[in-house]
Amino acid sequence: MTFDAQTCSIDALCAFMLDRHRDTIGVQKPEFALRKLKVIVTAALDLSNRKGFQAMSLRDLSKASGVSMGGLYAYFDSKTTLLKMILTEVTAAVHRTLSDPPAAIVADPRAHLLWLIDTHVRLTEAMLPWFTFAFMEAKNFPASERRMATQSEELTEGYLAAAVTAGIATGVFRRDTSPLLPALIKPLVQDWYVKRPKYRRRNTAMHTYIDTVQTIVLAACEAKPAQA
Repeated sequence: MTFDAQTCSIDALCAFMLDRHRDTIGVQKPEFALRKLKVIVTAALDLSNRKGFQAMSLRDLSKASGVSMGGLYAYFDSKTTLLKMILTEVTAAVHRTLSDPPAAIVADPRAHLLWLIDTHVRLTEAMLPWFTFAFMEAKNFPASERRMATQSEELTEGYLAAAVTAGIATGVFRRDTSPLLPALIKPLVQDWYVKRPKYRRRNTAMHTYIDTVQTIVLAACEAKPAQA
């Protein structure tokens, strides 16, 4: 399947979140609950990415979202619960998006690796505030939540490693390809959202960034055609 940005829109992500936590969210009307949840999550991500999640109080969130303190508690009982809700959707989006490439792509390790790079960058672009939050704030999270924040990174690296391993096994990639390559690709694709101001200043288009990363990665692993 090709990347569908709609599955990573705030509407879709909050719908997933609402469905996942239907047993604990105390708002019965789905349409009303979804509308309020979108406002709350948008405000939480904005506040956190500007001033830090630890510095954000629920009173700050109430003021920024226009939802009363009582209204907030209908969705989560603490900041930690809200944190878990957001991180869960980041990891779920990575799994949902990267785990199901087209069959023709999976059959070609080179195409699979390029697809993973392209799709990951597009995913983080569609979910920019979510990934920025998960990456930039991770060092301040409690231990269990910090572990959650790294799960999406580990998932991505695992998909990359599988494609590289398949490529080596089929001769598409060189046998001496470094086993560290998947771990090194991850920060390359992360840089698109972690260092966003740098690429804005350079007027770098997303497709240019994707093409450049793909070229660098292939140079590190692609086998040269056999001489005639």
